[in-house]
Amino acid sequence: MTTPQRLFIGGEWTEPDDGHYEVINPATEDVVGLAPEASRAQVYAAAAAAREAFPAWSRTRPEERAAILDRAADLMQRDFAANAALARAESGATTGTARSMQVAVGAARFRRYARGALEPVEEAIPPQINEAGPMGRAGIFGALAVRQPVGVVTCITSYNNPWANPAGKVAPALAMGNTVVVKPAPQDPLSVYRMAEALAEAGVPAGVVNVVTGSGPVAGEAAVDSPDVDMVSFTGSTAVGQRIAEVCGRGMKRQLMELGGKGAALVLDDADLDAAVAGIGTTFSFYSGQICTAPTRVLVQRGVHGALIERLTAYAGHLPVGDPAAKGTVVGPVISAAHRDRIESYVELGRKEGARVVAGGERPAGHDRGFYVAPTLLADCTNDMRVVREEIFGPVVVVVPFDDEEEGIALANDSDYGLIDYVWSGDVARAFGVARRLRAGGVGVNTIGRNMEAPFGGFKRSGVGRDVGSYALHAYSELQAIVWPG
Repeated sequence: MTTPQRLFIGGEWTEPDDGHYEVINPATEDVVGLAPEASRAQVYAAAAAAREAFPAWSRTRPEERAAILDRAADLMQRDFAANAALARAESGATTGTARSMQVAVGAARFRRYARGALEPVEEAIPPQINEAGPMGRAGIFGALAVRQPVGVVTCITSYNNPWANPAGKVAPALAMGNTVVVKPAPQDPLSVYRMAEALAEAGVPAGVVNVVTGSGPVAGEAAVDSPDVDMVSFTGSTAVGQRIAEVCGRGMKRQLMELGGKGAALVLDDADLDAAVAGIGTTFSFYSGQICTAPTRVLVQRGVHGALIERLTAYAGHLPVGDPAAKGTVVGPVISAAHRDRIESYVELGRKEGARVVAGGERPAGHDRGFYVAPTLLADCTNDMRVVREEIFGPVVVVVPFDDEEEGIALANDSDYGLIDYVWSGDVARAFGVARRLRAGGVGVNTIGRNMEAPFGGFKRSGVGRDVGSYALHAYSELQAIVWPG
């Protein structure tokens, strides 16, 4: 019998007011565990506990905060196998992804921000000579810019990575001296409770970290509108982000928003097509396309259009779809039956809009249980189609041809989104020139890889603010100016 999970509020494991709900394995449809349903009052209590803990934690020596984050990473590594098995079961990620990209990255982020806690928070400003006037006597004035913690931060995390995404919020927030209320995605919250257990065992003081969950909107809404919350860090859909921003605006709360994406992948006529296909093909395989940074919108110059379609079709056809626990599986399930149905409805919409389905398009055979979607490639698309303009968040790639570089850039920028775009070209100088003209928070040149110290975030409806590396420490801090006469 599965032991029901309890909430983590004020350093105590607390029974939920509203019972529990089932967390479902997307591959088998079996119950992974029972997650707690927090009441609005319990979420407010979690925020109040974080508020009470903030003064002492914000004054804790950086070395002490660093030591706690380091110990937490040690404990996550100690229980690595069990953590990865849980992540795979509740998220549907393959074994390799659950181990290397979820748990390992989560622990690595705690290590990174253990070091981050020791980064300088003061920056000297050059002295300024002021003449005598209404503001006082003449003099030389020194100044210091000091980064201070924001306060209580609500971290609302995404379902596609129940370790790396929460770690990328919680670790830098704690490193800067903030306290947190974590509201995980309802589909796979149990991993975040394992993270909280590691932090508690590592010695994080009561109230500094709180975790609340719910299957519906109640917990998330309370975690945003609580008067004790100073900032909301959210990863998820643009539609939900807009609603959160409205509430934050009324309370003048800080926001960090990493929202939707429809990454344009420009393939120029001098590109290495095999390299481009290997990068674009990750949309089919990595998290089954459930990732906002995926190169889902392929814009290809006409001279290589046919060759790229041929290669992508072959690539999609050689990806094993199946149980993420099985050796050799590349494409696992999507998160839920509802999401599978949504993706399939987009594929059908693409057909009606005039797109040609050249790979996939039907539910994979031999999977009576589990929420599987075949890697799907839609050709003959135009930029006005909904399948090209809207985020599908699944293993679906759309291809739009273009004639010259100017048209390709215009098509890439003709989007509501601007998270990460990509350029493939054999001429690196040409690729960099194109990259500088793309309205996106990041651009990959001949790669889908990322530098994990580079700023991450979006233009337009893809978000507000930047994190990753030291930029995350800046995101979870306020700047204070201290001025004095020389």
